[in-house]
Amino acid sequence: MSSIRGVRGGLLALWRRPRAPGPPGPSWIDAASVAVLVAAAVTEGVIRGDVDRPVLTTLAHAAPLLALPWRRTHPLTVVAVVMAIGAAFEVSWRLAGEPEPVFFAAAGLLLVPYALVRWGSGRAIVLGGGLLVAGQVLSAVVRQPPVGDIVGGSAVLLLLIAAGEAVRARAAAAARRTERVRAQERERIARDLHDTVARHVSAVAVRAQAGRLAARTGAGETVAGHLAVIESEARAALREMRGAVQLLRGEDSPAAPGLTDVRRLATDGPPAVTVAIEVDGDGDGVPGPAAAAAAYRIAQEAVTNARRHARGATRIDVRLTCTGRALDLVVTDDGAPGHAGPTAPGYGLLGMSERAGLLGGTCDAGPAPGGGWRVAAHLPARQA
Repeated sequence: MSSIRGVRGGLLALWRRPRAPGPPGPSWIDAASVAVLVAAAVTEGVIRGDVDRPVLTTLAHAAPLLALPWRRTHPLTVVAVVMAIGAAFEVSWRLAGEPEPVFFAAAGLLLVPYALVRWGSGRAIVLGGGLLVAGQVLSAVVRQPPVGDIVGGSAVLLLLIAAGEAVRARAAAAARRTERVRAQERERIARDLHDTVARHVSAVAVRAQAGRLAARTGAGETVAGHLAVIESEARAALREMRGAVQLLRGEDSPAAPGLTDVRRLATDGPPAVTVAIEVDGDGDGVPGPAAAAAAYRIAQEAVTNARRHARGATRIDVRLTCTGRALDLVVTDDGAPGHAGPTAPGYGLLGMSERAGLLGGTCDAGPAPGGGWRVAAHLPARQA
């Protein structure tokens, strides 16, 4: 009874599974592949001597191939179309006499069951799988192939299903890792924003208390001064809060880093690689503590990546350009051309882009023209 319940629960979970996100639509590669397969089917129909009805047989093999470009966006529909065409010609061949041979171009239809499992929803997989099994049964009844051919065909179908499920699971795991990195980076941003805004709000509270006390003593000019400071601090707090997302925040957050922390990157790390820090403009003109914190985090990640992955690098240059409107950061190294970036999928690069994007800026990374690796970030000011 428990095993039956387990099977029923598994089928119900499969039935309710949503489709895989982001299926790519038809592309020029699909069109070119279909054109090649259709040309191969037509060629087979012309040159093969064991085909009694070449026109009908060629049409039977070429028509289902035309549905392949939509196998990812509409997997169940493509399965239904392919199986309907195949069933119609199987029955017509049976009524007319012996079935015609299978063309080699039909191998392109192996993409259909794979795409069904890779991209389809649970309902599409269940219904499409039923159609595939029904098609195999019909073909076995009409053609009556040897048992070995039936077993081999079933094994190929199972392998395609397993491949589709494996690739789908791997893509889902990668998406979860990406989302986890983004969540961690957002949490770090939330900590930095909390600490910078808390400072402004604390100043507002202190000035408000002082202003209330001054109002009681009748010092009108002093009250006006306190109100001016409150307004300034409130605007600064708004600048830092704008663009923030609603995120969970852990306890005991460290103080938000800034440009002074960027200078420490020149000494933190192995001495074999020289890190040169250059700041252009007035550091006091940085557009908000959040931008300074973001610049530090991005510079820290870029320098760490260069130290780890830049083959043969001896120098890392960090250049900050500060204005009242934006902060620009460029990190380069002198590593070997084509080998200066991360060797694995760049979750660190993703975190840098996420941090810059949440502040309304950009962050790009790639090989530098003269060799090595280059990270460039632009962090604009936030107006209250």
